[in-house]
Amino acid sequence: MTTPLAARIAREYGTPCAVIDMDRVERNIARIQAACEAAGLANRPHIKTHKSPVLAKMQIAAGAKGITCQKLGEAEIMADAGIDDILISYNLIGEEKMARLAALQAKAHMTVAADNSTVIAGLPQAAAASGRPLSVVVECDTGRKRAGVETPAEAVTLAREIAASRGLTFAGFMLYPTETGWVEAQKFLDEALAGVRAHGLDAAMVSTGGTPNLKNLGKLKGGTEHRFGTYIYNDRMQVAAGVATWDDCALHIYSTVVSRAAPERGILDAGSKTLTSDSGGLEGHGLILEHPEARIARFAEEHGFLDLSRSNTRPNVGDVVRIVPNHVCVVVNMMDEVVMVRGDEITGALKVAARGKLR
Repeated sequence: MTTPLAARIAREYGTPCAVIDMDRVERNIARIQAACEAAGLANRPHIKTHKSPVLAKMQIAAGAKGITCQKLGEAEIMADAGIDDILISYNLIGEEKMARLAALQAKAHMTVAADNSTVIAGLPQAAAASGRPLSVVVECDTGRKRAGVETPAEAVTLAREIAASRGLTFAGFMLYPTETGWVEAQKFLDEALAGVRAHGLDAAMVSTGGTPNLKNLGKLKGGTEHRFGTYIYNDRMQVAAGVATWDDCALHIYSTVVSRAAPERGILDAGSKTLTSDSGGLEGHGLILEHPEARIARFAEEHGFLDLSRSNTRPNVGDVVRIVPNHVCVVVNMMDEVVMVRGDEITGALKVAARGKLR
């Protein structure tokens, strides 16, 4: 059954359509800001989820210290909007990126991450061109086996390289512990801190991250800030992780049922180009609020294949349903805009200003 709001969304914007509930967005921002303050940590939200300067400024107005970006292109959008405390949590390599980093550093306070000597060797070029010292944190791997040095000794070595490099300032450490790896992260940090202090250095910034780590907030002795991203919208993964409820999920994909060729199957107009193929390790590709037992089983580019065999209620052709995505960050990056609502009222559309900024 199509709700009156869903009918208006479909009529005015068409489907598939990303819709954000601004009351929930504001509540999510306030909840996480309060959690950071209670833990004695600064909040540095990661904008990779929403990619919007408007929402980033809402987070800062609520008390966030600054923001995190993953790519220079995202940071450029945010700096152009007047945001002036930005961490880029990614290795930056090459003359083209150094020129862009220098331009950013000239207009905002930038901090960048590095986990190897090649990255560090290139950063003085950006510092010199900007005419300002550039802050650098050492990225540390504490269990995810993604980026980051694997031992405290390596972290100390890189910290010393940064401190010895003209125009660079060693700012501290950046960690992304696994949800169950905080004891190991503490051991890593303690050893790394002792190592840099033995060389007369200080890690003023110790940044941890991840919305699923809400349950671990404040557990790392010596931590100074946390990087939350997904929390502003939440998704099926965060509900599965136990850090959000369905009522905390602020973004829904409105999608129309366009085919019911057989009793136990159907087709949505939201396929892999809308919901993406990132399952987040979950069964199916999103929760349909009106038919929670239904399963979005697989995709073509513009077809979402519905398995209705376990569903007690089944949609009709033309019904507009609301889907909670598995992984909202990648879904937002597919959108030019999101439609904003409050209650049953449409309040306008918000541009996803930093979408597609892969460099």
